[in-house]
Amino acid sequence: MTAWTTSAGQHTVECTTLPRPRPGPAQLLVRVIVCGVCRTDLHVIDEDIPPHADRVVPGHQIVGEVIATGADVTGYDIGDRVGIAWLRHTCGMCEYCRSGRENLCPRTRFTGWDEDGGCAQYAVVDAGYAYRLPADVDPFAIAPLLCAGIIGYRALRRANLPPGGLLGIYGFGSSAHIAAQLAMASGARVAAITRGEGNRQLARDLGVAFVGDSDDVPPEPLDAAIVFAPVGAIMPQALAATAPGGTVVSAGIHMSPIPEFSYDELLFGERDLRSVTANTRADGDQFLRLARQLGITPHVTVYPFGRVDTALEDLRAGRAEGSLVIAVADDAGPADQGDAAK
Repeated sequence: MTAWTTSAGQHTVECTTLPRPRPGPAQLLVRVIVCGVCRTDLHVIDEDIPPHADRVVPGHQIVGEVIATGADVTGYDIGDRVGIAWLRHTCGMCEYCRSGRENLCPRTRFTGWDEDGGCAQYAVVDAGYAYRLPADVDPFAIAPLLCAGIIGYRALRRANLPPGGLLGIYGFGSSAHIAAQLAMASGARVAAITRGEGNRQLARDLGVAFVGDSDDVPPEPLDAAIVFAPVGAIMPQALAATAPGGTVVSAGIHMSPIPEFSYDELLFGERDLRSVTANTRADGDQFLRLARQLGITPHVTVYPFGRVDTALEDLRAGRAEGSLVIAVADDAGPADQGDAAK
């Protein structure tokens, strides 16, 4: 099969040929239709987070169809539409797994980091970690929800935003623009603080209450803030903009160093500083149902399978707004909305 793999120490990907994977007894073999591009893919490729596998296939926002099942799999039929996300294995026995916090399991394994992901024609996944998707789902619209959407949902839950409150969002990429839609659907107001006129225009198009450049201050104190940009210097900025009793959440898997800041000025006043670590499968199930009910739709830019490297570079350089999605299969078809395929 054709696949894109990381290249150790080179901070790039290359197109190559790999054997088609075979499903284990409890696994599904999936023909990949589309795969979303995530900033975490860049963190894997650039080794911002420690490499877990040599020449791994990145990509963990996968929509595909089941073409084979392992001997122990029940409940799946050939042709079923499924999603494969970041979380792909937990031990099921530790205190975190037993208490509904499997995202903190010390033996977690992740798609596109520990094991091959979706920038390939085929992928495998344990059946218990696949998401069942409706047959009529638009694969381009659902792919970004499988990581960007789920993480935005978990970050929003951890932000403790009061009803009708003002949420600050720092960075307005794939996850942020989905979280903004979710927050506004619940009655919240949103202030988007982000670099890049394209990102700011996307925020305006979505109807957020305030749109500012990366150094701008919201016109009133925030009730909560989520920092999606992997820039540690933004954390004190978000704390300074948040009212006493508010919460600031870091939603990324990686962040540059956070500079020293004044406890008295920025954290005192019962402000909470929190992080997000991956997600549970329950998060994914809850969010996907909610997104379908609310009609949450990401803004997508579609790239052909032969341009995975271009998509990653565009993400790195901030040349595309919203979510980037790879049309892996020839029959993936055009996206219903978003930018034209490049």
